[in-house]
Amino acid sequence: MMRTPARQQEAGIALIIVMITITFLSILAAVFAFNMKVETKLAQNANSEEELTWLGRSGVEAAKWVLAQEMTCPYDALNQKWAGGSGDICETNGPLADVTLSPFSVNGQTYPFSIKITDLERKANINIADQATLEQALRLVGADPGNFTTIVNSILDWIDPDSNTHIDGAESDYYQGLDPPYLAKNKPLDDLSELLLVKGVTPEIYWGSASTNHPPAAFQVRVDRYGRPTGPVSFPVGLADLFTPISAGRININTASAEVLQMIRGVDGNLAEAIVAARGGEDDGSGQTGPFRNLAPQYLWARVPGLNLEAAREIARVCDVRSRTFEVQVEAEVGGYKRQFIAIVGRNNPGDVQTLSFYWK
Repeated sequence: MMRTPARQQEAGIALIIVMITITFLSILAAVFAFNMKVETKLAQNANSEEELTWLGRSGVEAAKWVLAQEMTCPYDALNQKWAGGSGDICETNGPLADVTLSPFSVNGQTYPFSIKITDLERKANINIADQATLEQALRLVGADPGNFTTIVNSILDWIDPDSNTHIDGAESDYYQGLDPPYLAKNKPLDDLSELLLVKGVTPEIYWGSASTNHPPAAFQVRVDRYGRPTGPVSFPVGLADLFTPISAGRININTASAEVLQMIRGVDGNLAEAIVAARGGEDDGSGQTGPFRNLAPQYLWARVPGLNLEAAREIARVCDVRSRTFEVQVEAEVGGYKRQFIAIVGRNNPGDVQTLSFYWK
């Protein structure tokens, strides 16, 4: 018996329904599989994040151990292990003899992170800088002398606790007129990049020759002393090369750059280079070559050609041969995932090395 057209039509419709059902179920299965894959990946990432964080904290603790061991040396210098140097005479027979920071390794055992330690005393502390220091910094930067008063007094206004405006400076009433408006901090700087919010401080003055590698700061308007718009200018160094908002206050003569040393009264470019050259000589253990062991004016005068006793006394007043505040960068990697952790560490003595802040990028 032959099928009727009606039955054939019903069979065709049933087949279409079956195919649609199969397709729908296949899509559901694919979506479910995809969601399971995503959930599994997220779980793996969560585990990796936790492991990365612990590695970051471990790296900071390792850096603190290194810094504690360095206290056996009576000074801190760039040739030492903590600073990435090859090793100082103080470290030859100590626990740091077989230590490397990148990657971190102790006695042949390598760990899955790298450490970079930078002392903050290699720069001047912006929060205690006086007018003369700020003006000297702007000279080193190469800023227009006509803008010195505005920039210096605006920085002082930003840091001091009152709302009284210095001559050509700026307080909240000035910043409230900008778009968008904001308030003067009237407190010490926590992060040096706050200077980019200060009247007169352009990205070029802040970053120096590295300004082309950074985006323009928000809220900044580049103008000359007459208020006319200006284009970008390249400066040899920037305020970021000279200042830090966190330090013990004194500049470490063994780690400061020649530019930072020139912010010391009586130290010009030639003397700064002579200081850098003197501390970089090979140390024979006598204390007359290599890093400076102390800051006695007579000792400095004997070691640095051209240095007079007045400048030596000023160096002894504002400098030190030790560093007490450090930035620690830890690069950790787990399963192809990488993260950079940053910590600020304060060192008082070998038994007191504290983590002041910890965060990651």
